[in-house]
Amino acid sequence: MAPKKRKAGEEAEPAKSPVESTRMMTRGSEAAARRQTRSSTQGGDAKSVKPVPKKLAAARKKSKKKKEEAKSDEEVDLVEDEEVNTKTIVIERCMQCNSFKTRADQVRASLESLPGITVKINPVKPRRGCFEIREEGGEKFISLLDMKRPFKPMKDLNMQEVIDNIIQKIQ
Repeated sequence: MAPKKRKAGEEAEPAKSPVESTRMMTRGSEAAARRQTRSSTQGGDAKSVKPVPKKLAAARKKSKKKKEEAKSDEEVDLVEDEEVNTKTIVIERCMQCNSFKTRADQVRASLESLPGITVKINPVKPRRGCFEIREEGGEKFISLLDMKRPFKPMKDLNMQEVIDNIIQKIQ
């Protein structure tokens, strides 16, 4: 804001101090005062954060890595035990139409309810017009490839019969 206009007969005011107080200076002092009152109301000195020495920080990181490696080794052992008893079914479905999705979800819901069976849908990029159900690294239960719209071979399938056939072949 501009200073007030002087009248003709008045003399200039003497300077208050060699350094004028600016808005930033007053804001800084207000903030410092707030910090002091806050620390006094909390019942002690303000929390001071000390930097952690580099050697100590590096030692902590190494110990964390060792703990993570030990946990991951235990998890791998558990996963290997589970994999021996489980079978993985892969469903490859085209992303072109929702009818592929609904049929794949039906099969997954039915097969995952069985013990020892895990189901993966599209672990890799699917082929176009493809609906295939297979055991991972094994036999194919159903394979419909290069279908064109309106996907008549897939829509003619009775999915409950297909699911029952897969369950019989697995067991």
